[in-house]
Amino acid sequence: MDMAKNYEELSVDTIPSRLGVLEEIVTRIGADVENWHVKEVGDGNLNLVFIVEGSGGTVIVKQALPYVRLVGDSWPLPLYRAYYEHEALLRQEERAPGSVPEIFYFNREQALIVMEFLQPHIILRGKLIAGQRVANLSETMGRFCAQTAFRGSELSMKSIDKKADVGVFAGNVKIPAITEALVFTDPYFDAEMNQNTPELDGFIKKLRDNIALKSRVQAMLMKFASNTETMLHGDLHSGSIMSTDDDSRVIDPEFVQYGPMGFDIGMLTANFLMAYFSQPGHRDEADLAEYQTWILTTITEIFEHFNAEFKHLWKTERTGMLYPKSLFEDQGHSSEAACNDVLDHIMRDAVSFCGIEMHRRVLSLAHNADFEMIEDTSLRASLEARNIAMGVELILNFETIKDVASLTSMAKRFNEGDYI
Repeated sequence: MDMAKNYEELSVDTIPSRLGVLEEIVTRIGADVENWHVKEVGDGNLNLVFIVEGSGGTVIVKQALPYVRLVGDSWPLPLYRAYYEHEALLRQEERAPGSVPEIFYFNREQALIVMEFLQPHIILRGKLIAGQRVANLSETMGRFCAQTAFRGSELSMKSIDKKADVGVFAGNVKIPAITEALVFTDPYFDAEMNQNTPELDGFIKKLRDNIALKSRVQAMLMKFASNTETMLHGDLHSGSIMSTDDDSRVIDPEFVQYGPMGFDIGMLTANFLMAYFSQPGHRDEADLAEYQTWILTTITEIFEHFNAEFKHLWKTERTGMLYPKSLFEDQGHSSEAACNDVLDHIMRDAVSFCGIEMHRRVLSLAHNADFEMIEDTSLRASLEARNIAMGVELILNFETIKDVASLTSMAKRFNEGDYI
């Protein structure tokens, strides 16, 4: 563990004295440090998060802990993840301007980032559970996924720059290892930290007996671990998005690494599908169908915006070594078919990663509130089973999902099923 020699864990009581001497922070929230109001709001699995409010403004203070907060100090984690999160935020702002919080201060030794306080934004997952709609959500997320995927790849970057950037993030070893275990491996055997709704036990046994399924998941793990197509957010879900009624920002990219282009949008889609399947546990019949339809429409539009933005960037920013214009446009040839081939490749990967994430979130360690907040475990299990069953089909039959319409039609079919 890379515990810095002078690292000190922050607290509500120590933040004013420790941060009140920093000009970058004082100029943002006011020099009257004794009047700062500090509140600890971290509800994630890994970090300390504080809202610090002064007479001149408010900031978010995020500090990495040297262990997994969800588990405790029995699971140590390196503090260097804050450095990689900081580097990821800088690149995301460059590649998808306006999509992430502004950074005001970073201290590598203290694993500390001070950033923009998003207000009145709240975590998107809470909005989905509450049945609230967010205007422009699909455009924001579709464009974010396309811009970061394209501009972080050798479709856009010079090869020497992209390879150097892969080298920068190659040191983020321990955090992607969590994904490799909790997402791709642990759901498919009786791992020590796994947890699930008890009524699913028999259904899970059948899942873990499916050798073809496990082989396909491991093939996707091989791709995830070995493929450096673009810089990933690495943990893009509805808990990593903060929204108002009409604005959304992406947060928490500490799981950043270079990987397959279809990973982020696949993980995001999975979390929207889990929101979809969980809705009978949160909605009355009167508005259930309408809200579930809105979620599927959002998924559809995310892919539409992704494809449109990717094609636009293909035409205007294809300056890397891949699919060079010297092989196509400069010879009077269209590259449209090549672009469509790349988008098909991304879709196939996204579908597979989507199915795997749908399993991980109900079978592994870190679950989604979408299901967990349903107190009736019998109802919860029946909805989780629909989610698991669709995940199996996505993983095994990914090649049959040619477009997002096929994906949403499948979701409607599984939403009517009884699997336990």
